[in-house]
Amino acid sequence: MHKISIPQSVIDHIIHARGREHVFETFDPAKTALLVVDMQNGFMIEEVGHSVCPMAREIVPNINRLADALRNAGGMVVWIQNAATEETLQSWSVRVEMDGPERTRKRLESMLPGSKGYELWAGLTPARGDLFVQKTRFSAFIQGSSNLAEVLRERGIDTVLITGTVTGVCCESTARDAMMCNFKTIMITDGNAAMTDEDHNASLAGFYLTFGDVMPTDTVIEFLRRNASKGLAAAE
Repeated sequence: MHKISIPQSVIDHIIHARGREHVFETFDPAKTALLVVDMQNGFMIEEVGHSVCPMAREIVPNINRLADALRNAGGMVVWIQNAATEETLQSWSVRVEMDGPERTRKRLESMLPGSKGYELWAGLTPARGDLFVQKTRFSAFIQGSSNLAEVLRERGIDTVLITGTVTGVCCESTARDAMMCNFKTIMITDGNAAMTDEDHNASLAGFYLTFGDVMPTDTVIEFLRRNASKGLAAAE
């Protein structure tokens, strides 16, 4: 598991600017979605992967715990799967140019829908009622990548919890765009995975300063249960 280290200067700035450490701690569980980004074999199994992040395997228990807790509190879980196709090689040709032919070939083989690499990691626990969304860019919210924003709005979602891999690429891209699409956005410190602790912490700190909130799994579950209880009391 990553060693989490958010600079005290960042935390001090957040408290000064927002009035408290966790500006979204009162989120409504029934209006919250857990977004699980790219937890696929192509990022987790050497034999089929094109860009394997070993730490992604370590965060699986926390993602499963969050998914269970949110379902029990009345929220929803969305499994986001990255896809590479012949069409995306044309429509995202800049990436092809950057990656080169060999890496592009491996990515296409690994992330092609229907392939072993495209499948979710076997240790994850999707449940009936969960949603599955396919994306074709780093961010799930950028125009043309997926219909995620519309899917969430149709269901009254206003808050998203971001988990998955890699922290500073698809997860942070999705998180930043979620905020700019007007969703309250929380990145889970021990529910995202990067190649190094340094990369992971830099991504979290940069997001925290400007775009949203960051919390560990245990804190999110504590707030989920507290806020769900308050909601039931208000309903009575």
